[in-house]
Amino acid sequence: MKRETENTAPVHEEKHFTASDLIRDIVIGMSDGLTVPFALAAGLSGTVSHTTLVVVAGAAEIAAGSIAMGLGGYLAARTDREHYEAELARERREIVELPDREREEVAEVLKSWGIPEPALSAATDAICADDEMWIDFMMKHELGLEKPEPKRARDSSLTIGLSYVLGGLIPLSPYMFIARSDTALLVSAVLTLIALFLFGWIKGKFTGSKPFKSAWQTMLVGGLAAGFAYGIARWIS
Repeated sequence: MKRETENTAPVHEEKHFTASDLIRDIVIGMSDGLTVPFALAAGLSGTVSHTTLVVVAGAAEIAAGSIAMGLGGYLAARTDREHYEAELARERREIVELPDREREEVAEVLKSWGIPEPALSAATDAICADDEMWIDFMMKHELGLEKPEPKRARDSSLTIGLSYVLGGLIPLSPYMFIARSDTALLVSAVLTLIALFLFGWIKGKFTGSKPFKSAWQTMLVGGLAAGFAYGIARWIS
């Protein structure tokens, strides 16, 4: 009796990162939240001996900064959506008013992919046979535009704003528990660098880049930005 052999070939499972917008918003909010409040607190540390004023000013900056950053994210997402809708309306109009030219543009895109004749003509006919498919093809492959998520503006503003608050509390927190401003500044600097390193590591894991490299780059860039901002704040104060 013959034994049936089982297929032992490993199953290939593709994993793709699909939350790039979310990560981008967190990066924007956290990076600014870690550097700007640190610079403000550090600049004030050179002018006051007690940390009460630093905490009050830092909290006010975090509140104002999170609102401003969140509003910026909201307006950016709204602008992207309005741009998409304007281009979508233009493509709908052009496939009615200029169908021959639009067919040529579809064929040019397919030709750039290396599709030969007569498959090129058949593929063009298939795409242009359905108006919605035709418009979707033009939006994605001619203009490079993806349909924005309906709640993108709201989600972006909340993510950026909350990330800014979270990032800002890290360098400000030592001033809430340490009375001497010079000691609090030292602890704040250490915490900020550690947070930048961990943030870069997590960002690297999520985006598919090398976590250790991402961590060092984030810490270096964020540390330099915080250092320059600190120098400017001290010079002004």
